[in-house]
Amino acid sequence: MKLKVVLRKAYDYVRYDLKEIAFPSSLPDPPHIKKRRKLTWEERYLVLKEASRLYAASWVRDIGPDLRPNDYKKYDDGEEKPNEVNGATKEKEPSTLEDLAIAARGGMETLKPALQRVYMTRASAYRDALKSFIEGYKEGVQQVMEKKENSGTQGEEDSPKKST
Repeated sequence: MKLKVVLRKAYDYVRYDLKEIAFPSSLPDPPHIKKRRKLTWEERYLVLKEASRLYAASWVRDIGPDLRPNDYKKYDDGEEKPNEVNGATKEKEPSTLEDLAIAARGGMETLKPALQRVYMTRASAYRDALKSFIEGYKEGVQQVMEKKENSGTQGEEDSPKKST
């Protein structure tokens, strides 16, 4: 090839192909998609403000009805509200995580029994679930076998017997 052709191909590769490899362009939108207008600076500010408010609210452990309105029901005045802090109205048992955290502070000798309790609780839950699954499976197999027996006996009764 001539030097001019080689230089032209190298120039085209760098100008078009290499640019597409390094920074690929996105696929065009389908024809049914309507393009949205660009937001004004004021609208961008309002979106950023709302997003930052929601982000800051998400860092709180109990995020409240602003972010999850479906989780919070309307309570009457006589009923207890879940977010209210009442001193002696309700005694709560510590959760497993809180129990482990307290045990971890006490050192290895307090952590070991707490971990054993967790493992035994999980093992018993697993064993119970497995037992109930096996019982349900046996019942299902028994029902299927009864249906087969019933359909087999009905088929014999319904079919005409040949006389020889």
